[in-house]
Amino acid sequence: MRVAFQGERGANSEEAVFRVFGEQAEPVPCPDLVQTFDAVVSHRADGAVVPVENSQAGSINETYDLLLKHDLFIVGEYDLRVRHYLMAPPDMPLEQVTRAYSHPQALAQCDLFLRKHGIEPVVYGDTAGSAKMVSERRPAGAAAIAPRRAADIYGLQLLAEGIETNPNNYTRFLVLDPKPAPRAERSKTSIVFVVENKPGTLYQAIGAIATRGINVAKIESRPGRQRPWEYVFYLDVDGHVDDDAMRAALADLKHHTSMLRVLGSYPKAEPPVVA
Repeated sequence: MRVAFQGERGANSEEAVFRVFGEQAEPVPCPDLVQTFDAVVSHRADGAVVPVENSQAGSINETYDLLLKHDLFIVGEYDLRVRHYLMAPPDMPLEQVTRAYSHPQALAQCDLFLRKHGIEPVVYGDTAGSAKMVSERRPAGAAAIAPRRAADIYGLQLLAEGIETNPNNYTRFLVLDPKPAPRAERSKTSIVFVVENKPGTLYQAIGAIATRGINVAKIESRPGRQRPWEYVFYLDVDGHVDDDAMRAALADLKHHTSMLRVLGSYPKAEPPVVA
């Protein structure tokens, strides 16, 4: 299966591809999230795995905007434990490293390690891309912070592992497909809707779900594209779209919204293990 992801080979998104689909998957690297979605729409890939939320940095807003723009279904989710590794060209000891290149979030998540070793953080496009750059250009005293797989791909040696400050660092990935997922025993449903900017409209919309005993796992708001100060609400709720309670909730929700769309019902991921 050809699976699109954002980033260079060796990125955390590629690791999520293999965790979801196995090592037999054919990863399709894309330079950004827009082209990741487009790869599925244009049939250059059979599906995609995209990040939607990090336990420390919060939501990836661009992913939410692209979910609304494209007619793709969420068919799965995966919580990836993010581990950061310091890697450098062969024969460079840790004592010679003066700069570390990586994505700004990765640098921030490894701040204690970098300060302890007197290493200057240098912002680069992404984690795996920084490993590729260090391998090809070999700047003096330079290392990269990236996933372990990147070291194997770009011929770098590991100088330190698990250098993130907080061990409970997870990124939630969504699995996208042109077709909806088959029904699962434990399901989650993602929906998006717009309500008029009037008193009580959001309360009534949420009430259509809450009064039927459906748990709201997450709610996210994003600015709408049609009118200034109009907001789009994304909800993750427990249950499947074909459950009786969910059917009734969605029917009621239509009366309180100007736009309503089900992004997908899919197997609910197991909760991450807290260190």
